[in-house]
Amino acid sequence: MFDKILIANRGEIACRVAATCRWLGVKSVAVYSDADANAKHVAACDEAVHIGGASAADSYLRIERIIDAARATGAQAIHPGYGFLSENEDFAHACDEAGIVFIGPPVSAIAAMGSKAAAKALMHAAAVPLVPGYHGDDQDPALLQREADRIGYPVLLKASAGGGGKGMRVVERSGDFAAALASCKREAASSFGNDRVLIEKYLTRPRHVEVQVFADKHGGAVYLFDRDCSVQRRHQKVLEEAPAPGLAGEVRRAMGEAAVAAARAVDYVGAGTVEFIMTGADFYFMEMNTRLQVEHPVTEMVTGLDLVEWQLRVAGGEPLPLAQADLKVNGHALEARIYAESPARGFLPSTGTLKHLRMPEGVEFATGASVRIDSGVREGDTITPFYDPMIAKLIVHGATRADALATMQRALEACEIVGPQTNVEFLQRLVTSEPFATADLDTGLIERHHDALFAPRDKPLREALALACAALLRRERGAARGASPWDGLAHWRLNGGYTQSFVWRDLDGDALLSARFAHDGRAQTLASGAADAEPFAWWLGGGEREYGVTLGNSRVTGRVFIDGDVFHVFCLGAAFAFEWQDLLAHAADAEHGEGRLTAPMPGKVIAVLVKPGAVVEKGAPLIVMEAMKMEHTIGAPSAGKVTEVLYAVGDQVADGAQLLVLEAE
Repeated sequence: MFDKILIANRGEIACRVAATCRWLGVKSVAVYSDADANAKHVAACDEAVHIGGASAADSYLRIERIIDAARATGAQAIHPGYGFLSENEDFAHACDEAGIVFIGPPVSAIAAMGSKAAAKALMHAAAVPLVPGYHGDDQDPALLQREADRIGYPVLLKASAGGGGKGMRVVERSGDFAAALASCKREAASSFGNDRVLIEKYLTRPRHVEVQVFADKHGGAVYLFDRDCSVQRRHQKVLEEAPAPGLAGEVRRAMGEAAVAAARAVDYVGAGTVEFIMTGADFYFMEMNTRLQVEHPVTEMVTGLDLVEWQLRVAGGEPLPLAQADLKVNGHALEARIYAESPARGFLPSTGTLKHLRMPEGVEFATGASVRIDSGVREGDTITPFYDPMIAKLIVHGATRADALATMQRALEACEIVGPQTNVEFLQRLVTSEPFATADLDTGLIERHHDALFAPRDKPLREALALACAALLRRERGAARGASPWDGLAHWRLNGGYTQSFVWRDLDGDALLSARFAHDGRAQTLASGAADAEPFAWWLGGGEREYGVTLGNSRVTGRVFIDGDVFHVFCLGAAFAFEWQDLLAHAADAEHGEGRLTAPMPGKVIAVLVKPGAVVEKGAPLIVMEAMKMEHTIGAPSAGKVTEVLYAVGDQVADGAQLLVLEAE
């Protein structure tokens, strides 16, 4: 076992690796960028080394700086985590040259599987089933167009050196191919420094099932069973589970054995994942990820194993801890990825400070807990536009899938996040949806059930508004008590009661709500909107920011986080944001002028597709932005004439910044 390792990553996975190091008594070294000087992963490690600027290209992708940090701190090995340099053969080679152990597969295995096209060729030679497609070296656009036409639409364009949903496009018609190819190549070059693509037949309603494999330096190789990762948006996974539901035993064995055969074909060492696409009982090889996966915790939960510990032991030359016959599955596990993003805006990433962060009761990075939380951020941290916007992974375990699903529902209801927008409510809808609950899974689940998943939701507005009023009353009285004894009588009236009117803006629904609180000296009432007043009482709960109210015959408790005049209420499994309106200063929101086009998020302009004077049709692409490693095309909201372009290629723009002026017809 190593004495000290360097973790060449950040965020949740760096914290995850550091946790296993602590349990094993191994010292850990963090690396960090300008943006991560006070990050959680820096505090989680024994030492930390600054390696550069905020962007990944200036820090986490700088091979020489990471090698220098390992040398300077005396680290014997480097764990790459996932993403960044984890599947970079140049990085693995640099580790070898420096005499530092790369905690991952040999350079040759990374090279063999690093190119999707080369991997497909290897699997074809090994008689592993492949989806019909084109994986050749000739990247002439005209040839690629002909190959797509030959395969038949729809087809899927994929960056050959890519992963994580980057550089992928579904093309429905031949006429759309050229534009999709250009966009795919541009994103692939930006994300991976390689614009080569491959083409595959796009299978309708397929499942995405993967197998965790492990191999050592002594010829041992096993599979640690399967995971279903079908529920995706933008080709990126949202929910994962182990084992994959509904597979026949012989199919599971065949997939596991095929995965081990794939690993043996490239003399693999360490942790890897072989990904398959499935239709019915038929499975086809997609790719092999030569690293630990984001969703590895569900495998840990059902096997009771620490996969990072296995990685360290195998990299140190030890044989695999268990043989295939010793491996068993216990129960079922689910993982939900909690992101700072706006599902209603096409899952655009969101940025901002985590002003309030409260997760369900669970154990961080523990393989044996019923609720596990893997997170790389803390309350007060900022989600920046430089890196992936993940806040946490919420992992649950149950004796059955139904048990795990019930635990996941409760755990999501207990999540409280204030700051950037998140996908928590969307995840709640997803795990309670009929197709997911019944395991009717495929990669198009979200798109196919879009209307149901995004439909207006009945929420306990009346109860939440009562809790907000209780918190406001407490704030007013609490401030008064802090001044003088006489201020405590602020609402007292001689021989009578008093009435207060509150106006709230529901920030989620962008609607004004009214409430009237009355105290006649003996009893209190609260009326919401035009409804009749009901008996009302409130009290402080036992926990921090916890309130209880009775309203008519209803009794409810909840938590209220106050941010200025915005009251964030969490009750009955739902979240609300109410802004208290100062009636004297209240004014209507400012309206955007017609033809104004704004940045949907902070990012960089990578393409300007029009010039001043251009006449465009509705929906025409105007500007392409890059943010959170993804491309976002800004289209014309209406037909019109471009009168001014306000940013150039390479410019950084803020969220909401006006990009150009369009004079509508």
